[in-house]
Amino acid sequence: MNDRKILLTEDEMPRQWYNILADIKMNPPLGPDGKPIRAEDLAPVFPMNLIEQEVSTDRWIDIPEPVLDVYRIWRPSPLVRALSLEKALDTPARIYFKNESVSPPGSHKPNTAVPQAYYNKVFGIERLTTETGAGQWGSALSFACCQFGLECKVYMVRVSFDQKPYRKAMMETWGGKCVASPSMETRAGREALEKDPNTPGSLGIAISEAIEAAVSDASGKTRYSLGSVLNHVMLHQTIIGLEAKKQLNKIGEYPDVIIGCAGGGSNFAGLAFPFVLDKINGKHIEIYPVEPAACPTLTRAPFVYDHGDTSRYTPLLAMHSLGHAFVPPPFHAGGLRYHGMAPTVSQLAVEGIITPRSVQQIQAYDAGIAFARTEGIIPAPETTHALACVLEEAQKAKLEGKEKVILVNWSGHGLLDFGAYEKYFSGDLKNYEMTDDEICRSKKVFENFPKPAHLKSR
Repeated sequence: MNDRKILLTEDEMPRQWYNILADIKMNPPLGPDGKPIRAEDLAPVFPMNLIEQEVSTDRWIDIPEPVLDVYRIWRPSPLVRALSLEKALDTPARIYFKNESVSPPGSHKPNTAVPQAYYNKVFGIERLTTETGAGQWGSALSFACCQFGLECKVYMVRVSFDQKPYRKAMMETWGGKCVASPSMETRAGREALEKDPNTPGSLGIAISEAIEAAVSDASGKTRYSLGSVLNHVMLHQTIIGLEAKKQLNKIGEYPDVIIGCAGGGSNFAGLAFPFVLDKINGKHIEIYPVEPAACPTLTRAPFVYDHGDTSRYTPLLAMHSLGHAFVPPPFHAGGLRYHGMAPTVSQLAVEGIITPRSVQQIQAYDAGIAFARTEGIIPAPETTHALACVLEEAQKAKLEGKEKVILVNWSGHGLLDFGAYEKYFSGDLKNYEMTDDEICRSKKVFENFPKPAHLKSR
């Protein structure tokens, strides 16, 4: 089968999301008293219709028609066979990438931004606050809010705000307002700046600012929106994997290896979770979330209860975490700098259903260049981490002399990331790797928190 592009019609687009909470066991989020939080405890932060999705254990959730209408702007997204890359690598592997860069903001993020904006709108909310690392999520939420007539306020991690000024312009084009985090607008921001006036910022700090801005609105018409980590976000993203399944089925293929980059977990989960269900039911598949060695949440951090933000506004979540006070080095993959990992993704790693891997920054860019010079598309820095793993698996197939089907999520394009590519070509990019001492220090913040149970779903 030599089809380069496998397409679905709009009528073939999935009409339901897959909810992995129907098939795995999870530790509950905990409140300040150490007891499981109630749905109503989240009401100042999220609308109740999204809270209901967050705690639902129904396996299939219907996608509302207004959400499908917006999805149709770019979905179904193409599944592309990387024939030119295969030829360059001289590998027997067949490599397919699910191209999520075709969305208006250029990444997978609108898959959840659109339903979140919709559910807030029907609940009577008028404005949303959020954080963003590299700017993909802030751009996606600005786009989604524009579609449904909501205001949008984005706190963007300062190092990315400085590195990627055109992300701010993209948000403003769709009516969003973007400020560098930490800022002087919130108590959380002011405290972070008092500790370190030159801090590069972190997603943990930006989340604190966005939550504080939402819950302090006396009108009650503001809520917070998150682009990764939480269950309802993972749920919305599964349209990626559900489409990919249909596309591969059209050509009689099924993946042996599934790969996605992992920061908070959303693009990885979106591709992998529908296939995780198959693996739970006995299918033999290798599933790899790939993260930066500079922020080794899944590969080196413990599975603990920790807060999702620096100021500890969020509940305690059972997840792999480098500690809520962690401030990452300023490497060029802003969307992969979060201190924690989605609880659902963390649980799958604990159970051995998925196998986390990490790559160095230069290795990632090497892979991105290899793809760009064969397949023509320039990947986002986040995506290059997944592509580095693809190259390793393709080489492994060659050494073993085995035909394998490799499926990877192309989570976003890199057309606003040329500052990083310039540094790569000039030799100014450096590898970062956390030392054991740094990891030990980062773990001190959750030493006295409750310990999660090591549950088994199978």
